[in-house]
Amino acid sequence: MTPQKPNLTRELVLLLVLATLWGSSYTFIKIGVETIPPVTLIAVRTLIAGAILLAVLRHRHVRLPRDRATWRLFVVQACLNSVFPFTLIAWAEQSVDAGLAVILNSATPIFTFLLTVSITRHEPATARKLFGVVSGLAGICLVIGVEALGGLGESLMAQLAIILATICYAGAAIFSKNFRGLHPAVPAAGSLISGAVILMPVSLLVDRPWGLDPSAASVLALLALSAFSTALAFTIYFRLVQTLGSVGTTSQAYLRVPIGVAIGIVFLGERLSPTAWIGLVCVILGVIAMTMPRATQARSAGADEGKVAGRLLP
Repeated sequence: MTPQKPNLTRELVLLLVLATLWGSSYTFIKIGVETIPPVTLIAVRTLIAGAILLAVLRHRHVRLPRDRATWRLFVVQACLNSVFPFTLIAWAEQSVDAGLAVILNSATPIFTFLLTVSITRHEPATARKLFGVVSGLAGICLVIGVEALGGLGESLMAQLAIILATICYAGAAIFSKNFRGLHPAVPAAGSLISGAVILMPVSLLVDRPWGLDPSAASVLALLALSAFSTALAFTIYFRLVQTLGSVGTTSQAYLRVPIGVAIGIVFLGERLSPTAWIGLVCVILGVIAMTMPRATQARSAGADEGKVAGRLLP
């Protein structure tokens, strides 16, 4: 098979899919923590998702690395992308609405941009990306409306926990550049397995899950969270980091809220205000600004992208 240069339209569609998968995860978590403690919920989430990805890799005859150096990277990625942020958000959603959690977590691109500018500098911090950050955040405010932030300040510790999770996600997006060239499901599986190894003993010690009596709704939410919002989402995530970069990939956080609005229109008969429509335009402009490659950059990177694309999912 001859490597092909990544198609931007396809990558943006995958970005939309990722935003949908992760946007729905907040609702799944909210239902799950009703009868399953946060640590156990996330421990089982990472275990199931990791097992699914292992099965996929085995079916595709792809092996996980065996060297200690790569697995140390997997452990760090697990802490940044699942162990801490997943658990913090699950704990916070015991007292914070899923909608407010989405809003607070949508700041991931901002922290990614700031960390990139101030520390790693692994991607060019252009004025265009800065515009994308500002435009996306402004769009979120317009779509949701100021009244949606009325609960800000209540359950302060829970809200701060979500902000900390957001910073972890930003760090994870930058750190994941260490896996460039690997099949996207490999770091996804490796980090999730590492996360499960860390969280399962904590769950057994803290929650004693053998005594739990979860509802059917919580169990179904956990299964959906594991299979779709984790296993599938992580595979797409690691692919997009290779093709769109860390800042571009985290821009999907801005898409989660408009997706929620669209679901409300289609299934609940809700209506958008004029300012919300303007907000949606701002969000789209923000995503385009952070993901559209410059012409000169695209030409110079063409050969490298082709090599990477040959190892990505078809």
